[in-house]
Amino acid sequence: MVAAPPGPGGVMPKDFSGASGGHRARRQRSHRLALGREGERRAARYLEGRGYRVLARNARVEGVEIDLVVGRRGRVVFVEVKTRSGVGAGAPHEAVDARKQARLRRGASAWLRERRARTRGIRFDVVCFVVRGDDWVCTHYEGAF
Repeated sequence: MVAAPPGPGGVMPKDFSGASGGHRARRQRSHRLALGREGERRAARYLEGRGYRVLARNARVEGVEIDLVVGRRGRVVFVEVKTRSGVGAGAPHEAVDARKQARLRRGASAWLRERRARTRGIRFDVVCFVVRGDDWVCTHYEGAF
């Protein structure tokens, strides 16, 4: 890269060539967030089609975010949604490790306590999407942990 001559007052102009990669990283993060939001929207629609009622989306309690809380027949189901645009980084459900499970359990307990919810039981599910072009392949792990 050829350096530009100093501007007024001897100040060097900023490099806007994109060489730092910061813009690309922001764009990739934005794409991942949009993909995740779309996955959560599709998961809610998928579960509603199976008779579940969405009780909460992106519930935040005690520092934990729960993607979806759904209910059916008195049972409350806490759902973690994972969406990937491929499996190069591993299958989506593999990201729900023991540490993530413990956080979700803690969040679920707090969510129920805050609402003084009466249930016939709770369950933890994982809904995964792998996106290949225009195809969204869904796998639902009921009682995943």
